[in-house]
Amino acid sequence: MAHEIIAKLSNHDASAQKTRLVVNLVRGKRVVDALNILSITPNKSAAPVRKLIYSAMSNAEENFGVSRDDLLVFKIFADEAPTRKWRSFGARGRFKPQLRRKSHVTVVLREIE
Repeated sequence: MAHEIIAKLSNHDASAQKTRLVVNLVRGKRVVDALNILSITPNKSAAPVRKLIYSAMSNAEENFGVSRDDLLVFKIFADEAPTRKWRSFGARGRFKPQLRRKSHVTVVLREIE
């Protein structure tokens, strides 16, 4: 039976739309290949997503005894987190909203059959 190893990253300081660009690069890849891809990706979201996948990989090795070469990024997705709304001054003394978007990232690793 294949184990599913789940790791979550909450309130990442980038919008879900920008994080999905990074997440889509590694979906369906082997974990070792995914970590290599993310290490050379210049996006802001690449480092936290790499850290998340590495954490899930370490959990799999430590808790389930699965080798890192046998792991696959089965599912990975980025959802929207609550948006912080700041107000700043705009033209003619009006308030302009500044939306500080965040995202939640979830990764599910699975052992290759």
